[in-house]
Amino acid sequence: MASLAIGQTHAITARSILQSSTARVAMNPPHTPPASVEQFLQCISQEYEGLSKQLKAISRHVEAHRDHLGLQGIQSVAEQCGVQPSAMVRFAKHFGFSGFSEMQRLFREGLAEQIAPGRAYNLRLRDVIEAGSTSLQSPQIADEFIKGSIAGMQQLRQELDQQAFARAVELLADTQAIWIAGSRRSFPVAVYLDYALQHTEKRIGLLNALGSMQQGQIRSVRAGDVLIAISFNPYAEETLQVAQQATQRGARVIAITDSRMGPLARTAEATLIVQDSATFGFRALTATMGLAQSLFVALAYRLEISSQPTSTGRHRGALRAVAQLPPLLKAANS
Repeated sequence: MASLAIGQTHAITARSILQSSTARVAMNPPHTPPASVEQFLQCISQEYEGLSKQLKAISRHVEAHRDHLGLQGIQSVAEQCGVQPSAMVRFAKHFGFSGFSEMQRLFREGLAEQIAPGRAYNLRLRDVIEAGSTSLQSPQIADEFIKGSIAGMQQLRQELDQQAFARAVELLADTQAIWIAGSRRSFPVAVYLDYALQHTEKRIGLLNALGSMQQGQIRSVRAGDVLIAISFNPYAEETLQVAQQATQRGARVIAITDSRMGPLARTAEATLIVQDSATFGFRALTATMGLAQSLFVALAYRLEISSQPTSTGRHRGALRAVAQLPPLLKAANS
C-alpha cells in the first residue's frame, strides 16, 4: 500500500509539473520573428527592462550599430558587445529567430539603403584619424564639422519616427501647460524651445536646474501637463529625476534622446530619437535643434489649423486663422 501511495504521489507530482510547464508556455508563447529592423527595435525596446545584463548590452549595440550587423560575424559582434557568441544566439532566439544567422539576414536585407549618413560619416572620419591625418588645417576642421552636421540632419530625416512625432505634437496641442527640461549639452535646445513656445498661448515653464531649484519648480507641474525632457548619454541625472517626478505628478513626458533603451525613454509617452554626429570628439547640436524647431513649427501649424473659423464664424482656438501662420513663425524667429 505504501509503495502504491508513493507511486500515485509521484504521478500526481509529475502531472502537476507538466501542467504547470504547459501553462507557462501558453502564457508566454514564443516570439514570431520581427518582419523589419524597425519592428525588431520596437520589440527590443518593449522588453528591454526584463532582459538580462548581457542581453541588454547586446540590445544597446544592435540599436547603435544596426547598419553594420549584416556584415559582421558572430564572433566580432560578440566581442564588441563584451559577451560570448552563445549570448548572441540566446538573444536572437529570445526574439523568435532560429539563431544569429537568421537575425543577421534581417539586417542584411536592403543594407545599402539602411546605412545612415551620420554613422557612415563617423566611420569615414575615424578612418581619416587612424590613418594619421593629424595636420588638418582650421578650414579643413570646419569643413569636417559641417559635413558631420549635414550627415546628422540627413540621418534624422531618414530615421525620424513619424508616429512618435505626430504623437508628440498631439500631446503638446492638447495640454494647457508645457514644461521643458534639459541640462548641459541639452540646455541650449531647452532654452530655444522655451523661447519658441512662448509665442503660443500656452503656459510655458523652463525647469533650468539653476541653483538646484528644479525641485521647487517641479511642484508646479500638474496632472495633464506635458514635459519635454532632453538628454543624451551620459544622461543628466537632474533631467532624469525631473522626468520621473513629473510622471508621478500625472504629467506626460516627451523624450528627446538618443536611445529607445535609455532611461529617459522609459518614462516617456512619446520618444523622439536623434543622434548628432561627433567630429573630433565634439557632438554637434544641429540635428537636435532641427528636431526641436520642427516640433515647434508642427505644433504652431496644428494650433493655427484648430483656430480656423467654424461654420458659425466663431474660432475654436485662441490663435489666429491658419492664414496668419507666417506672422506667428516670424515672431518666433525674431
